[in-house]
Amino acid sequence: MLDSNSVKTEKIYYADAYAVHFTANVISAGDNDLVLDRTAFFPEEGGQSPDKGVIAGIPVVDVQIRDGYIHHILDVPEGEKMPAEGDCVSGSIDWAHRFSNMQQHSGEHIFSGLVHSEFGFDNVGFHLSDREVTMDFNGVFPEGGLSMIERKANEAIWSNVETQISFLEGREAREAVYRSKLELTGAVRVVTIPGIDACACCAPHVRRTGEIGCLVVVGAINYKGGTRVNILCGRRAMELFAREHMLLTRTANFLTTSVDNVPESTMRLKNENTSLAAALKNASIAVMEMKAAALPAGEYDACLFEKNELTGKVMQETVNRMTEKISGYCGLFCGNDEDGYRFVVGSRAKNAQEMAKKLKEEFGARGGGRPEMVQGSVHAAERRIRELFD
Repeated sequence: MLDSNSVKTEKIYYADAYAVHFTANVISAGDNDLVLDRTAFFPEEGGQSPDKGVIAGIPVVDVQIRDGYIHHILDVPEGEKMPAEGDCVSGSIDWAHRFSNMQQHSGEHIFSGLVHSEFGFDNVGFHLSDREVTMDFNGVFPEGGLSMIERKANEAIWSNVETQISFLEGREAREAVYRSKLELTGAVRVVTIPGIDACACCAPHVRRTGEIGCLVVVGAINYKGGTRVNILCGRRAMELFAREHMLLTRTANFLTTSVDNVPESTMRLKNENTSLAAALKNASIAVMEMKAAALPAGEYDACLFEKNELTGKVMQETVNRMTEKISGYCGLFCGNDEDGYRFVVGSRAKNAQEMAKKLKEEFGARGGGRPEMVQGSVHAAERRIRELFD
């Protein structure tokens, strides 16, 4: 049972963000919820995902903070016991995961600080998960603005300045200038990157900016009257570069060109494809016109079947040609027995919706339209469909 008047969990990561291993005493233990008197595990807080790792050899799958106590949620293997209240346990955080989050969060401070100083925009939303880093700014960037901030952020990273962390209280806290999304009371933990940013923050950060490595803007969209920006830093940025370079190289090999010529080759291929599509459409129109012209004029129902892919426009135009000489139902079915057919049915003398109703009743066809013309899809054998038109 936790006592609200007792000492809360000591946050080892406040004093040393690089502490990986630690020992602590259990002050509360549930089925899979463990509270210690001290911990190196950073909980989900301030828009950042929690640390991962193990306690007493048991995987820690979530870390939450409630009323000043940090709760470690453990994935206890079947047959294994949870530590009990009063036990002394050893814990280890997943350093690769922690350091990746430190790179992202410290990079975000640099980026947001530069945005604030250059454009006056506030960071009003921040999310750092294992997959993405997003920042919401209450302003729209001018053309080239994001590229400029990205360049300045990397220059700040490569200057390798020392990150400063301080706790401010009372008058000092009230008079200090720092960024904060919330109105804070009591002691304030401020993370300062000299010459770049000062921001109230509860998370672990790198000792020097050079440890961030690099920062890349992955994307940006208009969001709630402002801008949502996605970034990646350090190892995550390098993994992105490697993945995209691999895809670009594969594309270049496919196009039998160099990486530098991929845009030009892709555009040429697109233009060729557009020309071929137009030629194919014209050929399809010509073929279907011949098939429609070959049908004898008269008062009867007729249908055509085509295995080659036709656009909806070509199918409609073909049926219109058929209705000029045939007074009954005129249908065109494109596809095959295995995959089904797309269809267009029209008539100048009959209600095409009635034929659509028959197709639905007999074969479960889907679609609709006007009395003059309907369209849809059906899965049935050609032979069975023809029987409706005989």
